[in-house]
Amino acid sequence: MFHFAVAHNDLGTQARLGWIRTAHGTVATPAFMPVATQGTVKAITPHELQALGTDIILANAYHLSLRPGVELVERAGGLHRFMGWEGPILTDSGGYQVFSLSALCRVTEEGVQFRSHLDGSLHCLTPETVVRMQERLGVDVAMVLDNCVSARASYPEALRAHQLTVRWAERALAAKTKADQALFAIVQGGVFPDLREASARAVVALDFPGYAVGGLSVGEDPAVTFKLAAHTVQFLPEDRPRYLMGVGTPEQLIRYVALGFDLFDCVLPTRNGRNGTLFTRAGKINIRRALYADDPRPIDESCACYTCRHFSRAYLRHLAHAGEILSARLNTLHNLYFYQQLMREIRNAIAAGCFAGFARSFLAQQVVPTAEEELWPV
Repeated sequence: MFHFAVAHNDLGTQARLGWIRTAHGTVATPAFMPVATQGTVKAITPHELQALGTDIILANAYHLSLRPGVELVERAGGLHRFMGWEGPILTDSGGYQVFSLSALCRVTEEGVQFRSHLDGSLHCLTPETVVRMQERLGVDVAMVLDNCVSARASYPEALRAHQLTVRWAERALAAKTKADQALFAIVQGGVFPDLREASARAVVALDFPGYAVGGLSVGEDPAVTFKLAAHTVQFLPEDRPRYLMGVGTPEQLIRYVALGFDLFDCVLPTRNGRNGTLFTRAGKINIRRALYADDPRPIDESCACYTCRHFSRAYLRHLAHAGEILSARLNTLHNLYFYQQLMREIRNAIAAGCFAGFARSFLAQQVVPTAEEELWPV
């Protein structure tokens, strides 16, 4: 049921236009996945997500296993029916949560023992149980359990994590039973290019239907992230989807598409929306600032989202300062529309053979250049 195909390769970069077919629909790539950690994209309904042009969302098997529990979701007919989303779903396995909640976890060869951040109860994740959890959730794309380390990890620590991730990937692949669910491997290796290469080569040899690059954007300088991603992607097969986990800003999406990545996720559009930070063609704005108190303009005059078509910056600032729930709703609607519109424009530019020019034009409009500006690959 799972199938990936590249429809067009950009001539000036490594960007490619493609599609992923799943049991719950087709995903046009490159694609951005809004984050639905707890089975919901915060402040947005599934119907609104679909109207924004979202093909696929990301949920988290670790969090869902703790609350409400895999058994409950399974009884409800699976995660799609439980949360009212009919399109494809990818679930992260919990490897990043093991990293971020390391004080509550103990990593062994067998798996991860941890105490719930909710109630302190003891749990165990293994490569096999993580696969089984995601199969019971009924998602379209599952991720293997991986061992993520911080950007400050030493070479021996990163080596152990990469080798353990590969062994876990092999066990996860052996545990897989559902033919209609794809299982993606994850490349680790810390900030060390040779370990990134070794990790990529090892998991590619296991022949997964897709590959993710994990353990980046975990505290390292953005220029380091870019260099490591550029180094790693060359070892991933061209006929499989390439997923860069936890990325990113609109500028980063442009740059990583140019490297040949197909899937992305990040909490920025939703988290920033709730905090009053909004994305525009000219860069980010903080709608809570006093200079917008009497501003009659929309967030972005070139934006066709519901928020920009109906409300002024002054009104949105008022909602934010009043603590109104509508503030998070309208801001999030705009940010997610901005991201999905950007991905549509990226795909159209690749199809038209003008992605490099589109990318340069978009980046030139951003008022604050990124740390990796000099590393733009076209």
